Order: sequence, then C-alpha cells, then structure tokens
Amino acid sequence: MTEPLRVGIVHFVNSRPLAWGLLRGDTGGELACELLAPAAIADRLRAGTLDVGLVPSIELARNPELVVVPGLAIAATHEVRSVLLVSRVPVSEIRTVALDDNSRTSAALVRILLEERYGLAPEYRPARADLAAMLAESDAALVIGDPALAVPRDRYVVLDLAGEWLELTGLPFVFAVWGARRGAVDSALVAALEASFESGWAALDAIVAGAAAETGQSEAVMRDYYTRNLSFRMGPAEQAGLAEFLRRAAARGQAPVVTRLEYLSEAPSPRG
Repeated sequence: MTEPLRVGIVHFVNSRPLAWGLLRGDTGGELACELLAPAAIADRLRAGTLDVGLVPSIELARNPELVVVPGLAIAATHEVRSVLLVSRVPVSEIRTVALDDNSRTSAALVRILLEERYGLAPEYRPARADLAAMLAESDAALVIGDPALAVPRDRYVVLDLAGEWLELTGLPFVFAVWGARRGAVDSALVAALEASFESGWAALDAIVAGAAAETGQSEAVMRDYYTRNLSFRMGPAEQAGLAEFLRRAAARGQAPVVTRLEYLSEAPSPRG
C-alpha cells in the first residue's frame, strides 16, 4: 500500500489560499500535511522526511534534488507587506542587520538589495523573530511573515523587499514555490495542488476572516494583502524574476549556479 505524500505547508497566513484544500482534507487522505516554518520545510525536504513543500525559492539552487511544481507560488508583483527590512536608523547608516532565522530566501534577497540599491555591506546576524530584541542589538532587522504585518511603520524606517526588488529589476519576486523531491512524486500532484488553490480562492472570504482573527489585522487589510500584495500564480514574468534572483544570489556566492530550473511536468517520476 502506497504511503501518503508528506507535505510541508508554511505556517504563515500567506500560504492559506494555496493550502486551503489540503488543510481541509479534500485530497482524501493521499497527502499528510504539516504546518512548518519555511526553514524547517527546506531542511526536511533535504533530509527526505518531506516529499513536497512550500519551499523558500533559494533552496531550488541549494538542493539539487528539488523539482518545481509549475503554476503556483507565493509571489509579489509589487510591495508584499510581509517581508520587510525594519531599521531604527536611516538606511545609509545601517551597519548591522538581524536576520529572522525562519528566513532563507529573504535573507539572501536583503543582501542583494542593500548592496546593489544602497551600496551597503553590513554585518548580518541570525536572530529569533522578535523585533524589539532584534533592534536592541542591531541597526535593522529582517522580519517576515505574520510578524511583519504588525510592524508599526510610523516608528521605523521600513523597506518592503518585494517593492525594492521591483525597483531594482522590474520583475516580480517569488518567495516560495511548491518544491518536490525528485523521484518522490508524480505529475498527478500538480492537479491536487491546483485544486487546493482553486478551492482556497473560492473560499477567500473565509480565509480573510480567519487570517484577520489570527493576526489581529482588519479584514480589509487582509483582503488587500491576499488580492493586491500577494500573487499565487507563477507565469512567465514570475519565472523570469525567480531565475534572476537565483542568478544574482549565485553571483554573490549565496547559492550554487542554476543553469535551468526543472519543473515537475518535464520529468514525472511514478511513485513505487
């Protein structure tokens, strides 16, 4: 009897439209789902204790066993609102940056942006996701996910990393994709994940209400977040943004060079 596929879902509310059908059990028991931090999903895919997960996009370069499930992503075409560099000093005076230890992709992105947009090379320090503690020891802090939605922007200098990336490249930014271990899944997974998103988008009112209650944000803010800040489709522009990010990360030694991303539909692998 075939064991269910093990699926890692990002525990932030940004994943809810993609994961709605999975979390409701609409797959009929074929998938075993867990809510995890982004970095934990990356580590467990590498260890082989997950088969597929919403993986930080930088891991597509760092883990050669991953293939991309096409069509879906956590992306942004302009400001994303939930991936921020928060500073207590002017940007030009940033000398130290605390990095949320849940982050992989955003930790690479902030280095690219500070160097290329602002000519800065600060010291980077891993830290637990606690803004007050991070800023007590560093000039600026990288904050991602639900905690970023609550940052009081009137108290700090705030850079929205997706907006900064758009200014730098003119491209959308892809924060996470459904990544699968080569040989662990087949192309039928695409249909299951697509169906999960379709049911989530149809249930957006319920998702907005739940996310508002969970984050303490208003329903209006959360609806705007899902419909304006986030993008869940990965088309040609998003693929180009993803490839450009991986190219720039490799140029700075943050990840191996990727000559071409492999998508699941190009190399389906039946499960035994």
